[in-house]
Amino acid sequence: MYIFLDPLCSACWDLQPIIRKLQVEYGQYFTIRTVLSTQLNKLNSFCNKQNEQILKSKCDFSDLEHPVLPSIAVKAAEFQGKRAALRFFNKIQEHLFLKTKNVTSFSVLIDLAKEVNIDVDEFTIDFQSKECARSFQNDLSITSEMQVTSFPSIVFFNENIEDEGIKVSGIYPYEIYVQILQEMLYEEPQKQQPPTLEKLFNRFHSLTTSEIACYYNISEQQAERELKKRLLLQEVERIVLQDTILWRLK
Repeated sequence: MYIFLDPLCSACWDLQPIIRKLQVEYGQYFTIRTVLSTQLNKLNSFCNKQNEQILKSKCDFSDLEHPVLPSIAVKAAEFQGKRAALRFFNKIQEHLFLKTKNVTSFSVLIDLAKEVNIDVDEFTIDFQSKECARSFQNDLSITSEMQVTSFPSIVFFNENIEDEGIKVSGIYPYEIYVQILQEMLYEEPQKQQPPTLEKLFNRFHSLTTSEIACYYNISEQQAERELKKRLLLQEVERIVLQDTILWRLK
């Protein structure tokens, strides 16, 4: 599965629980390649705005602010591992859509990198590197080659290279993605049992009560009771962000 995301796209945030559920229930059947992109007008304005000094390692990025920066920053985080990059991506969206921080600011992105335990010195070097620029350019090339023009989009491929991929733009009910998976496999996929709550947190870093209830097929009230037990044991922490409550391992 190629998943095309723009960190600043609200629909990409809405897609996250669906992708996570697919991973929990049918993750044995597919791998995910996340492709970061941005609207072309954002990229063009960034390129026009910055002069050659912005590409030099001695340039001070602390005051830099632009909508394309989160995508480049996630690519820089990938140099410290895909899990670190995923945690960083989720943290960016968390603060963006809960309106707690301006994630288009490089100084804020540095703060978020610290929150998810990314090595900030290495991150800053990678952000300015040619390797990071090439990595982001590669994602843009894949986006163009697969004719993806809106976010989020998912392109499904199977192991038969002669079969065409199936592109799905936008967000649909969860059952639609399971049906596409079945079509690509030529058989009905077998749902696997969810992992332990600890493994879920280790994988996704932070989860909502509704997500946990959905994975374990229990009510939100039951999920909250279980989470509160763990809260009392100081195994998890509860983060209140506006109207959303997130849980994560302490």
